[in-house]
This record gives sequence, C-alpha cells and structure tokens, in this order.
Amino acid sequence: MKPPTHPDEAKKNLPLFGRLFLREHKGDLWEDETMTLPWTLRRMRRKYKAFADERIRPLELEVDLDVSKLDKDGLFKDYAKLGYATELLPWPIGTLPLPCVLGWYGVPLALKIEEITAACGGIGLMLGAHELGFAPLVLSGSPSVLTKWVIPTYAALKRGEKKLFAFAITEPGAGSDVEETEGAMKAKVVTRAKKVSGGYVINGRKVFISDGGIADYVTLFACLGNEGVESWTCFLLERGMKGFTLGRKEKKMGQKAGDATELVLEDVFVPDDHRIGPEKSGWALNRSVLNTSRPGVGAIALGISRSAFEHCLDFCRTTRLGNKRLVEYQDIQIELADMLIKIFAARALVWSTVKRFIPPMAAASAVTKVFASDASVAVCEKAMEIMGDHGYMHGRGVEKALRDARLTQIYEGTNQINRLGIIEDLWDNDIGV
Repeated sequence: MKPPTHPDEAKKNLPLFGRLFLREHKGDLWEDETMTLPWTLRRMRRKYKAFADERIRPLELEVDLDVSKLDKDGLFKDYAKLGYATELLPWPIGTLPLPCVLGWYGVPLALKIEEITAACGGIGLMLGAHELGFAPLVLSGSPSVLTKWVIPTYAALKRGEKKLFAFAITEPGAGSDVEETEGAMKAKVVTRAKKVSGGYVINGRKVFISDGGIADYVTLFACLGNEGVESWTCFLLERGMKGFTLGRKEKKMGQKAGDATELVLEDVFVPDDHRIGPEKSGWALNRSVLNTSRPGVGAIALGISRSAFEHCLDFCRTTRLGNKRLVEYQDIQIELADMLIKIFAARALVWSTVKRFIPPMAAASAVTKVFASDASVAVCEKAMEIMGDHGYMHGRGVEKALRDARLTQIYEGTNQINRLGIIEDLWDNDIGV
C-alpha cells in the first residue's frame, strides 16, 4: 500500500484541475523525455531505439573484442533501407519528415546518434560517420552536386544499396589545428591538388579517417598548388580511383567497431565534376560541416554516458551490501543523481543546439561538443568508481563506455581546440552571452 505522502495518494486531495498539474512519471525517464517532443519526433526516437536494441546492442561486447565479427556492409545496408542514412534532406529527395524541416531540422540526427551509441559507441561512429562524409555535398549548396551526386546516391541508399561516405581533413602533420582558424594558417598540410586539363591531380595523405577503410566515397579537402589552407577545395573521391589506396588501419583504445584508416593519394586524377563547390570554398565548407557535426559528437558522448549510467544503475539495483541493495544507500543515490544531472544537461544542450535550420555558430557547436564529452567521461568514471572491480571487467559494459567516451574529447577537434573556437567569436565582437 502506498503511504499517504506518495504523490499518487496526495493528489487525490486536490480538485480535478489541480491534479492535471501533478503528473507523476512511472519510473521511465527516457519515455518522459520522449513525450516532450512533437509527435513525429516521438515516433522517430522510438524507432531508432528499437533498431539499436534489436540490431546493435547484442553485438556491443562481441565486436569490441573482435571487430571482424561485425558485418559492416550488411548492417549499413539495413540501416540505409530503413531510411536512416538519408535524413540530411527532406522528402522527396531524402527521408527527413517535412515537419522537421522548420524548427527541428537537426533533432532527428541527434536522437538517432544517441540511441545507436547508447547501444555501442563504435558501431554508432561507423554509421554516423556516413552523415559527416555526405554533409559537404548537401552544405555546398551546389545545384550540380545535388543533381549529379546527392539525388542518385540518396535513391540508391533508400533501395538498401551500400553507398558509404567518409570525411577526410586530418593529415599526419595537421590534426585539430586545421579545425580552428588561427591554427589552420600554421598547419603543415601536405595534401595538394594541381589543376590539369579536365580535372586535378591530388597527392598527399589523410589519417585517422573514420570509415576510411570501408567507404565507397570520400569527401576530401586539399590545398591548391603551393597555397595554404585558405585555398582548400573539397573533392569527391571514389574507391578504386587509380593511385588512391589505403594505408595503416589504426588499432584504437575505444570505439573499435568504428574504422579509422590512413588514405594515401599518389597522382590521383579527379575529374572537374568531382569537385564539390567552387575552388577555394573548402575552408568555409569545412567550418559549416564542423558546426553541424560537433553537436553530433555531443550526441555520441550523450549516448555513451547514458549506457554507462544504465549499466551502473542496474548493478546498484541487483547488488547487495549488507542487508540492502546498493541503490538503497543515500550516498549511492547522490552519486547516481549527479550522473543523471550531467546526462540531462548534456541532452538539453544537444537538443537546443540542433534545432536550428541553419548550422549553429561555431561557439554554440563547440560548447555542446565540449560539455557533453567532458560530462560523458565524468559519468563513465563515476560508474566505474561505484562498481569497483565489476566496472573494470569487460562484460559489465562500463569499462568499454569509458574507453569509447574518451575519444569524444579528441575527434572533431580536441576539446582544447574547441575551447579556442568558443572564445574566437568573442575576440572583437561586442556581443552578449
């Protein structure tokens, strides 16, 4: 029997109108959050979670130990056939529902990324990196790119064909510095494109490229001639182009199911119609892509921290210390509450940032990425601290989450580089915060 102070009992003393404002959740915080969304997004979030639970979560620990057991092509084809690989544009070209275009444009991507990375950070990276690679085609605003590449590719993806994209800017001597204005001017960029009749010849190397080893297409940024990053131009490379080969495949600490491979370019001829946007538009295009993708990294971090919290909460509910379950001790409750506060704050920041139709300014994107990734590492560390030896073991999921979370502080610009980007907007402008 519920005590008289229980909200369900206490509200009986209120008039009918007053009871409407005392709504008690049934213990499902995920569903409570879902109900705050418009109907279209509620349906999408539930579908993403169902896909993640059915197709990704059962693979989480197995592929972390042996990624060769993951059928990446088959999983991506199923993902694409459901319309999940074509949500950067609305119907009839893509599969983004029309109600999301105004006011909620980036929210489906954030919802999707959170759900698949809550199931497995590495698989989530593998699937999500496709959108990063495809984004330059959409954000270039080029009608010729839309007709030649975007529309046919999206049509093929909706049929369930594998047309996987990757995004390549990082080089051996130019990492996060090419993701920040001042650093880019001093970066040691070696990948260069020389104009020739009918196209360009590209030489150079790109490293740590997510999906680089499995992608069918790569949107790659190269300087023109002997010029600097201000001449960056985006090109679309296809697997199998002469001189375009794969180098070292990285052995990573975390997000192991997400491929990271070196790309080697030796006199690769790229036709004129494979240039994405005008010459020297690459730096602006790169910034536009990063402003769009950094909140996505926040969503990756959010999903990983949620996974760690759920594993830890389940452990606290089922593990006894003395004559009580761990979750019944107030000091454990306070620690769990602090973890949940970080998760709620990160989700609110991600959702707020991605609502905008036009990619948010650099500061807003960077704040989202930095806060969510730092919070994710903190949540994972706290989960491991509560679980002790159990959290350190592979089968419990928390040590994997901590390894996966650490990478979110590094890619899409280290959090230090992102902090510089946050302040860059405040150098000279008289603006409020």
